[in-house]
Amino acid sequence: MEMRTQQMAQRQLTVETADPGYGVLPACAPLANPYVPFQPNNPVAYPAKNGVVRGTLFPGLDLPFMGMTNDVPLDDTPLHELQALCFAITELGLYLDTHADDSEAFELYRSYVRLQKEGAAAYEKQYGPLTAAAAAEGAAYDWLRDPWPWEYDANQKEA
Repeated sequence: MEMRTQQMAQRQLTVETADPGYGVLPACAPLANPYVPFQPNNPVAYPAKNGVVRGTLFPGLDLPFMGMTNDVPLDDTPLHELQALCFAITELGLYLDTHADDSEAFELYRSYVRLQKEGAAAYEKQYGPLTAAAAAEGAAYDWLRDPWPWEYDANQKEA
């Protein structure tokens, strides 16, 4: 116990005298042992719409947080479809970073990218740009034009 107290005091001294360019844990910060489950090739995947709600595209990585899980589905709106596709693209991209030889996952990735591009183009045609960069595609900079894409009720009135 005395050894731990000395280590904590030394760590506190390090925090006070440390070079500001380096991060240092405070003396009261406990260390943890993180664990990430091993992900085999060709894992089962949720549909994009379920994955965004669950927080992962892969059931093998879907671990409850504090005994709770999220099963509340997203509404069926074009914006939520795009959100789910963007989430799935990010998840599959991270998976492919470590499993580049999984051709089935790559084909799913490509199909989601294609669907996201088509969906974003259709959404922007009806409601306006989704991002500031997409506003450069138009004749004028209308990025600040109301309503914003996430203002569902206002967008429904325009449709």
